[in-house]
Amino acid sequence: MMQAYQGTALITGASTGIGAVYAERLAKRGYDLILVARSRDRLIRLAGRIANETGRSVEIIDADLNDPASRATVEAKLKEDASITLLVNNAGVGTHTPLLDSDVNAMTRMIDLNVNALTRLTYAAAPGFVSRGKGAIINISSIVSIAPERLNGVYGGTKAFVLAFSQSLHHELAIKGVKVQAVLPGATATDFWQSGGLPIENLDPAIVMSADDMVDAALVGFERGELVTIPSLHDGAKWDVFEAARQAMSGELSSSKPARRYTAEDERTVQDA
Repeated sequence: MMQAYQGTALITGASTGIGAVYAERLAKRGYDLILVARSRDRLIRLAGRIANETGRSVEIIDADLNDPASRATVEAKLKEDASITLLVNNAGVGTHTPLLDSDVNAMTRMIDLNVNALTRLTYAAAPGFVSRGKGAIINISSIVSIAPERLNGVYGGTKAFVLAFSQSLHHELAIKGVKVQAVLPGATATDFWQSGGLPIENLDPAIVMSADDMVDAALVGFERGELVTIPSLHDGAKWDVFEAARQAMSGELSSSKPARRYTAEDERTVQDA
């Protein structure tokens, strides 16, 4: 039985892996699709299969989001197509290579895709969502956004941006009818690892989740209205404690005077002198 029409979901990095699974799942949930990726051939095959299986309309845009002109095509689509109700910012690249062994130009390209492209596409979509009083943005971050020591620090930094950006978007847009979710996957069985130079066979299978399971869990979180979803975290109370600690500090992070612990009035300073 076909689900009720939910509007159109635009998904980046949609030709394989997590993006392709999102495409399949969202079509079954009643969304028409706009699939964005570099590989036109893969997009054509995926779009045809999903359209045949679900009866939904599936459009493709072959675009390299690192290329400003190509990216502008996707931005224009987000601005002009009022049927779009969901943006899934999934496109990204990463690496496990240590910072000092990494090529700075490759790191710059990573920042451009993981941060700049995601930001520009969000800016293209959000005003329309606000004006229509509805819409949703799913940003694929990573567990390295809160555990940056695990992998390359530039990659972790880009994903920390995605998390912080999502939290700020939620703060500003929730009251305007726009839903925001940041998804923090752990190691996921996609070609991410191969393209980053570390075949997935080198990882402990106990820490690797299938893309299907990851997306299914993330969509449960989305339907529950979670701002942050960590599919691998069994004890959700640990995130609640982490977030509560962050919120508890927020009122004390800006002051006209230095904290006493950094001044001569601090007993520890006097004793050490």
